[in-house]
Amino acid sequence: MALNSVNTNVGAMVALQNLNRTNNDLTTAQSRINTGLKVANAKDNGAIWAIAQGMRSESTALNAVKDSLQRGQSTLDVAMAAGESVSDLLSQMKEKALAASDEGLDDESRAKLNADFTSLRDQIGKVIENAKFNGVNLLDGSGNITALANADASSTLTVSGQDMSLGGSIVSVSDTDTIGTQTTASDMLTDIQDSIDAVSTALASLGTGSKSLETHLNFIGKLQDTLDAGVGNLVDADLAKESARLQALQTKQQLGIQALSIANSSTRSILGLFQ
Repeated sequence: MALNSVNTNVGAMVALQNLNRTNNDLTTAQSRINTGLKVANAKDNGAIWAIAQGMRSESTALNAVKDSLQRGQSTLDVAMAAGESVSDLLSQMKEKALAASDEGLDDESRAKLNADFTSLRDQIGKVIENAKFNGVNLLDGSGNITALANADASSTLTVSGQDMSLGGSIVSVSDTDTIGTQTTASDMLTDIQDSIDAVSTALASLGTGSKSLETHLNFIGKLQDTLDAGVGNLVDADLAKESARLQALQTKQQLGIQALSIANSSTRSILGLFQ
């Protein structure tokens, strides 16, 4: 190849190649600084981008798991609040029944106590009927609560409902029981106490279920944070490093422009050969 040629300037070609490479590196560094990502799309690094997308998808799906667990918690909160009301009403009913079991009580007083008793009894039914959240009632024996436990819905958490309806297995007091006589009042004391004990056991079971949902919700939150941190480790750019690299590339770009200018001016020396 001719060393002195106006048709082919090897020095300019090499300088231009280096300058183009520097400009490409400079564009990459500027993009990383602008986006904060070293892997912004599949073109940057296909394997890493695919892994990060999978982790992002799982993290996003965990939002639905958290929503499901929180709905379950809310349903249980309503059920436990209603169950505590039932327990309080039973305690008041026990007080009325105990007072009505007094043999020396006159008929008028007994009738008033019985009216209070039946009012409290009916209130239990109303509490159970309205113990709903999002259409789910855990206290009337109609169903359980099931919440998602993972991102692919292959696992769930289930909390069983408790039937506190009047005349049921937990609240043995029926919707027709009264304390109109001393005998019925005395007999009612045992049923009410058994109901109070059974309601307490049922509430403990609901409380354990609520605690399990809370524990799993905390775990899901930590898992989601870990996934997000993992994605960041894969795709986030080190901005301090990129800033230093940007300044170096800007200097290299200026030097490349200067080198190209020198290479282009070198052909002028050929004119001296013809003087």
